[in-house]
Amino acid sequence: MTTPGFESVEALQKALAETGYLADIDLATSLYLSLTLGRPLFLEGEAGVGKTEVARTLAQVTGGELIRLQCYEGIDASTALYEWDYPRQMLEVRLLEARGEAASARTRNIFGREFLVRRPLLRAIESEGPVPPVLLIDEIDRADEEFEAFLLELLADFAITIPELGTITATVKPRVILTSNRTREVHDALKRRCFYHWIDYPSAARELAILQARLPALNDRLAAETVAFVQRLRTSDLSKLPGVAETIDWAAALESLGARQLTPDDVDRTLGVLLKYQEDVARTRGEGSRSLLAEIKAGR
Repeated sequence: MTTPGFESVEALQKALAETGYLADIDLATSLYLSLTLGRPLFLEGEAGVGKTEVARTLAQVTGGELIRLQCYEGIDASTALYEWDYPRQMLEVRLLEARGEAASARTRNIFGREFLVRRPLLRAIESEGPVPPVLLIDEIDRADEEFEAFLLELLADFAITIPELGTITATVKPRVILTSNRTREVHDALKRRCFYHWIDYPSAARELAILQARLPALNDRLAAETVAFVQRLRTSDLSKLPGVAETIDWAAALESLGARQLTPDDVDRTLGVLLKYQEDVARTRGEGSRSLLAEIKAGR
């Protein structure tokens, strides 16, 4: 059994790399098996390590539509699945009444498909293909346990029942990726429906390769020093360690300021791009950044 368009893990890994996403062999294997066996892939890891980007890149290399459901506290089925366009339904009734068709207004079916507001999950189930869409359920750890239970049922059958319309079953099953920043533990029952992969912070060599792939015009010395600085910064006691996304943003910011290498002044001026908490910025600025820069130069 092979994944359509990808005869091997290495072929999938190469396709991802051609779009600028450098997946290691373990991630490429997990993604390949998810596609081949038709199982959702549950990606867990710290914020900024590239979990969401996996789904975006997969949609790009397969040609499928990316359908994203951003989870948050209090999200419910109507927000994620569907709701009725109540204002439009009322307008339809009033138009019929204005034309003197009161009887029709009382009996007319105003719960037809034309009055349905489709949210991400229903859009994914109703997709007609031919290429399966990529359904990204992002940051599932932000939702509550009731929503997890709802997802559990949905992912089991890829079907939903709308009382007024009946059961809608996917004719083209979406490729599903769930992500979690592990702000809380997701229920085991949901994880059992999925293949699992933890995305860690990359090694220095891989992070440098990612940075060069995303910013090919970046000066080699600046790229190397940026990665070395971030790698050392991740060993510090910070409230929030910078992810790969922050590394890329920081390098782009430094480049836009005309930097050719890291200097204490440039680091201190741009720490707000790399770090997201004032306590972390204050701890790193000044003597902290100079110490890290000295370690980088000494390590050469």
